[in-house]
Amino acid sequence: MFDRRNGDRGASGMGGMGGMGGGSGGYRDQQRGGPMRGNALARPRPAPYARGGAGGSGAPFRGGPPRSGFNDRRMDGGNNTGTPGDRLPTIIWSEIKLTPFQKNFYQPSTTVAQRSKTDVDGYLTTNEVTLKGDGIPSPNIEFSEPGFPEHVLSEIKKMGFAKPTAIQAQGWPIALSGRDMVGVAQTGSGKTLAYVLPAVVHISHQARLERGDGPIALILAPTRELAQQIQQVANDFGSQTHVRNTCIFGGAPKQPQARDLERGVEIVIATPGRLLDFLERGVTNLRRCTYLVLDEADRMLDMGFEPQIRRIIKQIRPDRQVLMWSATWPKEVRNLAEEFLDNYIQINIGSLTLSANHNILQIVDVCEESEKDNKLIKLLSEISAESETKTIIFVETKKRVDEITRIIGRSGWRVCAIHGDKSQQERDFVLSSFRNGRHSILVATDVAARGLGKINFPHISCRCRLIFAATAVT
Repeated sequence: MFDRRNGDRGASGMGGMGGMGGGSGGYRDQQRGGPMRGNALARPRPAPYARGGAGGSGAPFRGGPPRSGFNDRRMDGGNNTGTPGDRLPTIIWSEIKLTPFQKNFYQPSTTVAQRSKTDVDGYLTTNEVTLKGDGIPSPNIEFSEPGFPEHVLSEIKKMGFAKPTAIQAQGWPIALSGRDMVGVAQTGSGKTLAYVLPAVVHISHQARLERGDGPIALILAPTRELAQQIQQVANDFGSQTHVRNTCIFGGAPKQPQARDLERGVEIVIATPGRLLDFLERGVTNLRRCTYLVLDEADRMLDMGFEPQIRRIIKQIRPDRQVLMWSATWPKEVRNLAEEFLDNYIQINIGSLTLSANHNILQIVDVCEESEKDNKLIKLLSEISAESETKTIIFVETKKRVDEITRIIGRSGWRVCAIHGDKSQQERDFVLSSFRNGRHSILVATDVAARGLGKINFPHISCRCRLIFAATAVT
C-alpha cells in the first residue's frame, strides 16, 4: 500500500519557461515598466506562464519572471529594497485545470472501528483533547492502528516509544484522511512525528518526481534550529522508503542547499526567507506541492513572517492539504487558518493558552537592573553545587547575551552562547557542546527558546534550569 508508484505523468508534463527566460535587453526593460532601449523591437507580454506537472496544464500568472541574480544582489547587501517574494509571479489558479491527486489513505483498523464511544470519550477526556469540526475520525491509541508500514513501526519500537502521544493519536487519522487540520499543543507534545509520518505516506502515493519538479511536501518552520530538528525526524522515518529531504535556512551557504533542490527532494523543510530566495531565483518551485505544514505558526507570526507565508502559500495549488501546528491559538493564527485551510478539524491538547508546567518549581525574583548580575552569579554558584546540572539563561537582546557570557566566563564557569548573529557553524558547535556536557551553561536569546526545549539530554538525572534575565512584563 505504501510502495512508491512510478505513475505516468499527464500530457502537460513539466511546462518550461518558454519565452520567459531572458530575451533581449528591450524586453527586460519593458518588464520593468521602463522605456525601450537600443534597437530591440517591443514585445507584447507573453502568454500565460506555462508551468505544468501536478499543478495542471500551465499556470497563468501576473508579473514578470524571476531574473537571475536579483536575490544574490539583494542578499549580499545591495541597494535593492524589495521585500522577499515580491518578484514571484502571481499564479491565477482559477484559470488552471488541476491534475487530481490522492490524499485520503486512511482505513480504520478493526480495533479502532470496534472501540466503543465510551472508550473514545474516556481517552479524549483523560488526555484533555477537545475537537472541533465535522467527520472527525476516532483516535488511534496504539502505533499499530494507523496502518503505517512495518519499517516505520520498527523504527518507532527502536526509539522506545510505548504509545502515541495525544496529538499523534488524534492527528494521524485526520492527516491520513487528507483533511486540513489545526493542532494546538505545547512544545514537546510530539507534533513533529504527528505530521512527518503522514507526509511520508502521502508522498508514497504520488507520482515520482521528474527533473525540474519541486517538493511534494513543504514544512515551514520559524528557526533554523527547529528546521534541523524536523529534518532529523524526517531522516529517521523517510530513509527506508527513499523519501528524500533537505533543510534550507538562512545563515548557511546557499550552494549545497541549491544542489539538493536541483537534484529533487520529496520533502523540503525551510524557513520562509531562504525558501522565497530560492523560489525567486528559480532554483525550485512549488508546482508539485500537495502537502503543506506550518509548524510553530504562532511563533512565525510573532517573528513577522506572515507576509512571507502568504506569498509562499499563493505559489501552491489551492486543493493542497494543510496542517497547521501551534503552541497557542491567538487571533492572528485563527485568521490565517480561516483564510488558507478548508473545512479544517481543530485539535486542542490542554489549554489554548500557554500555562506553567506544574511539575516544575518556578521562582520569580523581581529586582533592580543593577542587581541582576550579582544575583545571577550567586544563583549559578548554588546550581553548580549540584551534580550533572545544565543551565539555560534566556536573555532579551544579543548584546546582553554577549555581556552575560563574559561575566559568567570571568567567574570561572564553562559557558557558551547562541543568538541571531552567530553563524550556522557556530550554532551547531554551541548546541553540540551543550548537549554533550562540554559546556553546562548556555546563554541564548529567544531565537532558541522552543527548539532547545526538544534537546534530548544524555542523562535522565540531569536537571535543566531556565533563568529569564529579561525585564519582567506585567
